[in-house]
Amino acid sequence: IYSIEDLAQLIYDLKQINPDAKVCVKLVARSGIGTIAAGVAKANADIILVSGHNGGTGASPLSSIMHTGTPWELGLAETQAVLVMNKLRDRIKIQVDGQIKTGRDVIIAALLGAEEFGFATTALVTMGCVMMRKCHLNTCPVGIATQNPELRKHFKGRAEHVICFLLFLAREVREYMAEIGFKHFDELIGRVDLLEVDKAIGHDKTENLDFSRLLQKPEIPKGGTLRCIRKRKRDLSRLIDLDLIKEAGPALKNGKKVEIEKELRNCHRSVGAALSAEVSRAHGSRGLPDNSIRVRMRGSAGQSFGAFLAPGITFELEGETNDYLAKGLSGGRVI
Repeated sequence: IYSIEDLAQLIYDLKQINPDAKVCVKLVARSGIGTIAAGVAKANADIILVSGHNGGTGASPLSSIMHTGTPWELGLAETQAVLVMNKLRDRIKIQVDGQIKTGRDVIIAALLGAEEFGFATTALVTMGCVMMRKCHLNTCPVGIATQNPELRKHFKGRAEHVICFLLFLAREVREYMAEIGFKHFDELIGRVDLLEVDKAIGHDKTENLDFSRLLQKPEIPKGGTLRCIRKRKRDLSRLIDLDLIKEAGPALKNGKKVEIEKELRNCHRSVGAALSAEVSRAHGSRGLPDNSIRVRMRGSAGQSFGAFLAPGITFELEGETNDYLAKGLSGGRVI
């Protein structure tokens, strides 16, 4: 992915296959993340994941674990501020992760603007992980990240362990909410004005740090919000696949061969993606017999022509295409 436009097209492709899917874009916490987050929101993603520098799989190189990104608090604060000030916050949720362990962490993240929270290391620890950082070597001594039958016998984790941890975590969050004076979690989101620096903590390395920008509440423009409040609507006005699915009905339902002719314009994007999804839903990954659905088209196709084309679908185009021709071809044919 080289640009926001490429990301927007990828999200559009995925939404054609499953309109109900939630697309989450992960961004590492760093300076300038707000500008990227604004582009992601305009690209019609559903969730932005701000990932802090502390997290990461045990299979990562030590240099990546220790020297990638910044604390999630910095990235989250900038992301929230930019989205709010540009009236984009109402259309997208913010998720955060990176060594979030306690209810206090959840409360701070919510006050900085997050609505969802990721727990990975702590959940693994409750299942018995001892953080040996050998996830990629097949030698995990507690049987979590290994395919070795002998080592897998050492695994003692149970689902109840994770459930118990999350229940206690939720209880701690509720206790903090009661202490602050809130009944509903949504009321916490974006209330950065409730955070303040603990001046009682004195240290030579921290006494000159300035947290004013981190704790500055963004100016809310008219019509703006501090959290996501609306669902995205799917634009079907230019989706030619709706016609293709209708005309291919005999093939989808009864396996009869059909031939279709269509005129294309460059505004017709991801042609075939939704049709392929219908084939997969009806007939699984094997799809249909060869040439069950044959579509002859003329004109200039938009991006992602023939994307993810399923077995049994043949596209014949007399004309030209744009980017991502036959992207993710999955058994279909493009001529």
